[in-house]
Amino acid sequence: MGTITLGKVSKSFGATVIIPEIDLKIEDGEFVVFVGPSGCGKSTLLRLIAGLEDTSGGTITIDGRDVTGEAPARRKLAMVFQSYALYPHMTVRNNIAFPLKMAGEEKPVIERKVTEAARVLNLTDYLDRRPGQLSGGQRQRVAIGRAIVRQPSAFLFDEPLSNLDAALRGTMRLEISELHQQLGTTMIYVTHDQVEAMTMADKIVVLNAGRIEQVGSPMDLYRKPRNLFVAGFIGSPKMNLIMGPEAAKRGADTIGIRPEHLGISTSAGDWQGKVGVAEHLGSDTFVHVHTEGLGTLNVRTDGEMAVKHGDTVFLTPDPSKVHRFAADGRAL
Repeated sequence: MGTITLGKVSKSFGATVIIPEIDLKIEDGEFVVFVGPSGCGKSTLLRLIAGLEDTSGGTITIDGRDVTGEAPARRKLAMVFQSYALYPHMTVRNNIAFPLKMAGEEKPVIERKVTEAARVLNLTDYLDRRPGQLSGGQRQRVAIGRAIVRQPSAFLFDEPLSNLDAALRGTMRLEISELHQQLGTTMIYVTHDQVEAMTMADKIVVLNAGRIEQVGSPMDLYRKPRNLFVAGFIGSPKMNLIMGPEAAKRGADTIGIRPEHLGISTSAGDWQGKVGVAEHLGSDTFVHVHTEGLGTLNVRTDGEMAVKHGDTVFLTPDPSKVHRFAADGRAL
């Protein structure tokens, strides 16, 4: 079991409040992603759950047991860090087995658990290699294997893919998601990359300056952002945000339109502009349109759209997809 509940959990360093009071429940077996800009408190919150930081207030329970004052080793959690933290002189086999040896497990049990973890992570052929003989993705899988053999109540991932190149990050995203499906264990994953959050999470927790802005499924947050912060943070390319008379006509201080909800035409439409950059990506084309009064708007359209720099185009928002926000940022 791996149900984790935070009740009014806070963290301060002297007079500086890093995490105001937070209430959050993570259900057993969920894949939850903490996402937000750098410095928003997501890694601090993860470390509070792990016991690597002391709380300034509130309680943390795991499966109904209060662990707020317990040492990390007693929480039955396994953490995977951004740095692999592998022992360079040990083989992959011994790196994965290390926590079991420290726990005093018998050799047959260790061998069985290491063999199974290696199978799940496609590391069987690398068990006798050392970390220096592995790629970055393979080293990260070894670090995950070391966590798996402990059979924790939950896995905690602190930006585990930050050191990998873009292609390998994509591969590892799939591997970690597949691993979650196989194990069914609670996973909490910290990232600043909202693409990782959207593609991996059952539930996303959007953090800003230590506060939870919104909690929900990826599509809930995408379709119904609670405020301007979430609207501007979730989605790639970002939502277009427009103020002034165009927003006032729709009874809002700011309106938001996602790039795929703007129709683009070379003949007629609501707003006129000129093409700046057109990014042709095969299946999609991203067009940056410079308009008078509305600024630069991003449009996502068909990959066959034949527009180029300097072309005059017309944009029309889908009225059913326009998001409206009040002056204080709340969604209307």
